Amino acid sequence: MNKTIAIILAAGRGTRMKSGTPKVLHKILGKPMISYVTGAVSRAAIRDMVVVTGFGSDKVKEFFYGTKIKTVAQKRLLGSANAVDAAKREIGSSSDVLVVYGDTPLITEDTLKSLIERHKSSGASLTLLTATLKNPSGYGRIIRDTDGRITKIAEDSEAREYKKEIREINVGTCIFTRSALFIALKEIGCDNSKREYYLTDAVKILSARALKVESIAVENLDEMTGINSRIELAAAVNVMKTRIMEELMASGVTIQDPATTTIYPDVSIGEDTVIYPNTIIESDVKIGSNCHIGPFARLRGGTRIGDKVEIGNFVELVRTGVAESTKVKHHTYLGDARVGKNVNIGAGTITANYDGKNKNRTFIGDGSFIGVGAILIAPVKIGKKALVGAGAVILRGTSVKDGATVVGVPAKILRRRAGDRRRGDRR
Repeated sequence: MNKTIAIILAAGRGTRMKSGTPKVLHKILGKPMISYVTGAVSRAAIRDMVVVTGFGSDKVKEFFYGTKIKTVAQKRLLGSANAVDAAKREIGSSSDVLVVYGDTPLITEDTLKSLIERHKSSGASLTLLTATLKNPSGYGRIIRDTDGRITKIAEDSEAREYKKEIREINVGTCIFTRSALFIALKEIGCDNSKREYYLTDAVKILSARALKVESIAVENLDEMTGINSRIELAAAVNVMKTRIMEELMASGVTIQDPATTTIYPDVSIGEDTVIYPNTIIESDVKIGSNCHIGPFARLRGGTRIGDKVEIGNFVELVRTGVAESTKVKHHTYLGDARVGKNVNIGAGTITANYDGKNKNRTFIGDGSFIGVGAILIAPVKIGKKALVGAGAVILRGTSVKDGATVVGVPAKILRRRAGDRRRGDRR
């Protein structure tokens, strides 16, 4: 069967992170960095994945619990080849094996697709992802013979012995045929200062057997970045932020100040929506067209915004739906709420959705007006075209009828004189 399996190496502790959390579980825009790797692999049309764990194995295994991604533990951290060998039983009948590092969250599906395509079209036994750097210090170098064939990967110290400076480096991501990988794993030794088994030695082993070793260069050098410190983690966050916002802007969204705006992955925003400075939009948020969001707004997961909605400064929404043409302009918190069309939410409105045990719902009907400083203690239902007076406190379990006006602490129905036809009249 012509099938590819991916082995994702995630056993390292990342000592420079100075953390008890496994390195691959450190987050970039709300998601563990390894989830970006598995996402890219999945979008490259590879369904079968196995993650090799080591330090914090239980935490990594728990993260993937309930998914189709398998995990295997590397019992002793004895190098990359030893890690791949730990997953050997999971390879089964797969014809090709993609090896990716779990701490390279910036790698893209396009690069993986190109690597796989080159591997299959060239008939290579091993295809490497490489890059050419002005300063290749610290990286393993690609060594080629006079005919341009790859013969080995030299570590940094060894590469310095060559008369000509070599700037082509090994990125780490690669793809083997199943048979070539098994040959290499059987012959790779640990004759080095660290007494570890390096997967890079496979190049020399396969080349010596006259098996073809190919390569493809990564176009965007950001993709080769491995995260080994919190400084590198922060740099990766900035790269990911830029990618997300550039994609949104290309789709018709205006982001006035990308430098102060943070938008997480898995966010959908419609055309002609404007995002103002200092706004944070987290994952699992959908925003319609022709909206105005911010400045200083925070939209958290589960939020759904209809078309022509205004979310103003210092507004926070979580697990909340806001229907079209509604305005939530200033200093407001809406949690677990459903807000209808053409509603005006006054400055300082708060939905008290958490009672210490449960998150409770608030429903606000179409055309309602919520006055400044109102507090709605959920669960609460505000009917269509109702009016809640400034500073009113709507107690738990209250249901305000359509067209009613409520005021006070606690809020009560405002009854008007006969002949008063103002909004909220009770007849």
